[in-house]
Amino acid sequence: MNKPRTELQSVLWTLRRGWWAVAIFSGVANVLMLAPTLYMLQVYDRVLISQSGMTLLVVSVITLFLLCVMAFSEALRSRLLVRLGVKLDAALARRVFNASFESNALQANSQPSKVFSDVLELRQFLTGHGIIAFLDAPWTPVYIGVLFLLHPTLGWVACVFALLQATLAWQGHQRAVAPAADLQAAQQSSSQGLREMMRQIEAVQPMGMWPALQARWLQGHEAYRRAHLQLHAASHRLTAWSKGLRYSQQSLSLAAGAWLVIYGEMSVGAMIAGNVLMTRALAPIDQMVGLWRQWLGARAAYQRLDNLLEAHPERQLALRRTRPTGALNLRGVSAWLSGRQTPILDGIDLSLKPGTVTVIVGPSGSGKSTLARVMLGIWPQVSGEVSLDGLSISEWDRSELGPYLGYLPQSVELFQGSVAQNIARFDEVNPQAVVQAAEQAGLHSLLLQMPQGYDTPVGEVGERLSGGQRQRIGLARALYANPALLVLDEPNAHLDDAGEAALAQAVRDMKARGQTVVLITHRPAIVAQADHLVLLRAGRIQWQGPREQAHQLLDAGTVAKSATGSHE
Repeated sequence: MNKPRTELQSVLWTLRRGWWAVAIFSGVANVLMLAPTLYMLQVYDRVLISQSGMTLLVVSVITLFLLCVMAFSEALRSRLLVRLGVKLDAALARRVFNASFESNALQANSQPSKVFSDVLELRQFLTGHGIIAFLDAPWTPVYIGVLFLLHPTLGWVACVFALLQATLAWQGHQRAVAPAADLQAAQQSSSQGLREMMRQIEAVQPMGMWPALQARWLQGHEAYRRAHLQLHAASHRLTAWSKGLRYSQQSLSLAAGAWLVIYGEMSVGAMIAGNVLMTRALAPIDQMVGLWRQWLGARAAYQRLDNLLEAHPERQLALRRTRPTGALNLRGVSAWLSGRQTPILDGIDLSLKPGTVTVIVGPSGSGKSTLARVMLGIWPQVSGEVSLDGLSISEWDRSELGPYLGYLPQSVELFQGSVAQNIARFDEVNPQAVVQAAEQAGLHSLLLQMPQGYDTPVGEVGERLSGGQRQRIGLARALYANPALLVLDEPNAHLDDAGEAALAQAVRDMKARGQTVVLITHRPAIVAQADHLVLLRAGRIQWQGPREQAHQLLDAGTVAKSATGSHE
């Protein structure tokens, strides 16, 4: 049985008519490239001997016409390739974005922008010089066949040099695979280290960490430099050998032709035409030698894209238009992290009912933030069952479910735009819903004091706002449009007394509206709002029950000091 096509293969297959058209125009252009060779034969062997100006005129006009047709075919081929590139990008853009977004949300891809570089690299190869070289390569045997017609010796000389060039290309490919992989790994490591330093520069600079981190980065950069030099050395050696082989071919093919002319086995016109034709016959192989790095990059990009789309297939689920009630159930849930032997969460059983407030407490590293991500279906390695309204969280259509979920992570990230746009989640802004969410987050009066009010730009990642303001906007975004399920991770970490009072009132309002609320906190003031209290220790639920039965735990200080900045 034939193996079914992958999604990426299917996308390329839908463009097959375009590729066939490009191949046909390439064939026309390659056939007409024989015109200059035939023209030389006619000029040297017929026109110069007959001294006929009319023959020269007719031959020149015919050749000029054929060359115009060849130029027209190449122009159409180039235009088709541009259109194919646009169609390929349009076919992949949405799917790659969704798959990359889902992969990054599940922490499976630390460099989402690299995915779009892969799309660009693959498109450039499939619609640029790389594909042209591959389409021209099958015509090499045709040209060599014509050389055999001129004289078998020229044909065999062309075969020898074609074999040498193909061997050179293969050896170059074999010797470049490992250095190319080392270079990519070193480049990613160096770039990631630099990004980390720049992202945390506020902590790095005051504490004098810069020299030590700089030395660490330079050590990684040295590995990148060595891999870069190794790859370029291999590239330069390949180029040098290729150039030497090409010049040798031109000289020896001319010498072979001259030898045949001396012994009367071939005319001067055939000698010159054979030399030009041999250069043309071996040009595609020579081009592929020069394009081997581009081919390696395109192949690696194709493999990464294919794996990404296979790992995150497009969901073909009917949209569930019914608003969920917010009933959340976890049965035997465990969460893992790559490279860690013990699970972060182990055997979690939890049932959350609509109209209730569940507060999750526990020491730092107990798995509270991981549990929040598991509830929302954004943790990559999970076993057990997580269901919302009886349907597995993984089976919900995320774009359909998203408006019914509210999430406030520990570290609030805002997007460049206005306050209103961030609260409305960059969907169509509903002014009434935006104001309501801002009032619930205790943000409304603060925004009215700003010159631009709700239209105040937050800057890149909210840089124009304080930590408390970002926290409140993030909370308002989570509360927007009264979602059925809210998961708030340390919502009062940067709030003052007024902000914490507003949060407590918002929690009471959410409970009254029948929303399911999950709070991760260590402050007793907000714990007082809980209907159900859950104590986590070392990834397990140590105790859970009504808040009224948890006085001894609270008095023992179990809730206190759950580090807000830890990644659990």
